[in-house]
Amino acid sequence: MLAGKRIFLQDSCFFHNFGEPPIRRPNKAPPAASKDGPRINDDIRNAQIQLIDQTGDNKGTVETVVAIKMAQEAGMDLVEISPNVSPPVCKIMDYGKYKYSAQKKAAEARKRQKTVEIKEIKLRPMIDDHDYDVKMRAMQRFFEEGDKVKITLRYRGREMAHQEIGTKLLDKIKTDVAELAKVEQDARFEGRQVVMVLAPR
Repeated sequence: MLAGKRIFLQDSCFFHNFGEPPIRRPNKAPPAASKDGPRINDDIRNAQIQLIDQTGDNKGTVETVVAIKMAQEAGMDLVEISPNVSPPVCKIMDYGKYKYSAQKKAAEARKRQKTVEIKEIKLRPMIDDHDYDVKMRAMQRFFEEGDKVKITLRYRGREMAHQEIGTKLLDKIKTDVAELAKVEQDARFEGRQVVMVLAPR
């Protein structure tokens, strides 16, 4: 009986009060998530740093603790700006303003990186003046937005016998948009239609 009790006690140590096996703890805790941006203040682990003060003066090699104290007294932060040199270069600055300025510059850079699109304008050789004006206004807007324009001139039926009308129309378009655009791909036949590509200057 004593042997049986001993076995029962040994087995029972592997269960909680609720009869469930204990949760196995991981041997190692997951690594801490790295922070975005430069190290600031107490995150700077080097004993010494190359210090640039808030006015832009180079103070030479300074103890990190002293530099942090100087930043605090100025009501600012110590920010690591060149971590890959020895000792790392740090500057006293308002980190909040610095971060806001960096985000603003990144947003402006993303705006400038507009992807160029190719817009298509479809025409007929016998287009009337009003429709032509509407198409030209749309084309002008596309060029101002930095997009290319693919002009598709489609012939139907007996219009193929009067291709010179379409040629004159395309020449007129090139003349009218000469200040805004240049010919990237000259007019060429694709079946019963002529295709020409213009790109903004």
